[in-house]
Amino acid sequence: MNKEKLDIMKTIKDGVQYGLKNFFPLLLMVILYIITFWIPYLNVGTTIGLYKAVIGIGRGEVIDPVSIFDKDNFKNLGKFFLLLGLISMGVTAAAAFMLIPALVIGIAWTFAIYFLIDKKVSPIKALGLSYDSTYGNKWRIFFVNLLCVICIFIICLILGVIPKVGPFLAVIACFLCAAIIVAVQGVMYDFFSKKADAILAEKQSCSAPEAEEPAA
Repeated sequence: MNKEKLDIMKTIKDGVQYGLKNFFPLLLMVILYIITFWIPYLNVGTTIGLYKAVIGIGRGEVIDPVSIFDKDNFKNLGKFFLLLGLISMGVTAAAAFMLIPALVIGIAWTFAIYFLIDKKVSPIKALGLSYDSTYGNKWRIFFVNLLCVICIFIICLILGVIPKVGPFLAVIACFLCAAIIVAVQGVMYDFFSKKADAILAEKQSCSAPEAEEPAA
């Protein structure tokens, strides 16, 4: 198994670079998602579409903002909700042990939905694949996300104290930062997607039947 560790600063740097290079499509996609998130049923398709966009970012693809409305996003509807249910039950059960295990499990299963969509595996396998691929990197994932949240908080706090227009600028900044964070998530997914591919290849190799020995 690939034991390479996630580089926290490089992940954020590459995500910011991609986000700035593709800023307007990302921003439009985020805006469209937030606007339509409140529409029942459609919000499920756009949520799955957003996950697909993050996968595409990890591959370096140019993002089409309206792709979140693709009707193909509804093909994984049953598996998507089954996986969400399993994650919810697992994290809730872990929370009974003083919250820390819930945080660890939540991070370990961060990429389960991505793997369900991208690797075409079952919900159970997606959970296992996410857990295995993030092994040894959970705190790094946590700090990437934490640094992103801290940066947004500081930016919004600075803008928020500007007289009269502060709150308005802070809201705009949240939208702008959300587009960059989507790009960071895409870069991070690319790292763990490669680990997942190595794990799948290793398991396939181990499960392949050995060639039959020639008869004496």
